[in-house]
Amino acid sequence: MWRGVRRWPLLLGHCSFPVLFILPCIFNVIGIAQHWQHAVLTGRVTGVSDGDTITILGSGYREYKIRLNGIDAPEKGQAYGQASKESLSRMVYGREVRVIWQKQDRYGRILGRVYVGETDVNLSQLSTGLAWYYRKYERDVPAQDRATFDQMEEQARRSRRGLWSMGTPTPPWDYRAASRGGGEKYGETLNPPTVGAPPTESSESFGAVRGNRNSGIYHLPACPDYEKISYRNRVSFRTEAEAMQNGFRKARNCP
Repeated sequence: MWRGVRRWPLLLGHCSFPVLFILPCIFNVIGIAQHWQHAVLTGRVTGVSDGDTITILGSGYREYKIRLNGIDAPEKGQAYGQASKESLSRMVYGREVRVIWQKQDRYGRILGRVYVGETDVNLSQLSTGLAWYYRKYERDVPAQDRATFDQMEEQARRSRRGLWSMGTPTPPWDYRAASRGGGEKYGETLNPPTVGAPPTESSESFGAVRGNRNSGIYHLPACPDYEKISYRNRVSFRTEAEAMQNGFRKARNCP
């Protein structure tokens, strides 16, 4: 009768077989499965869009756009928008980061918790008063961490750090609603992690030099084919020297 159950010793462990003990074991298995849905992505930061969005270059010279989950930084046109971007740049640009994630938004960006060494970058932006806790999407933050995010924002607010020095700053979601008719900064599409799969959005590359993985040719911003490289085949480099060191050659039609 219990032979089917005994085939799962690693998941059920020492669970007893009476019915009252089976349900807790099942919920434990579900919890393990949910934990497995998280993925870790590592790479070097090649670009910073604003105070909560970066681009990293992962293995195989593949680019990933990362949206720091749980926070919302001021837009570029807002007060402290540039300061927030510069703060994030100082922490991560050109450095190796670790991204813990489990979903992508509707724009194909990975929503993740970013770490430089042991530094939690998401929380750092909150604690310095350069981002809001994005409560509308707090479900993207592990339940056990939500209080910490809330506390970081509250401490910055009470200390009047960063944007909180203005008293009642306009949240970026209200700013976007007024300027673009309510556009959200990231959407709600759930995706199981597939490490190695690039975001589906064809977004701008933040490297100064773009290489074509298929042809082994790199292009500069002034080159006529700079924008023609598909996102899937695109490789980002900061300099021509870096591109050549990786075996790429300059396009002949580049000026």
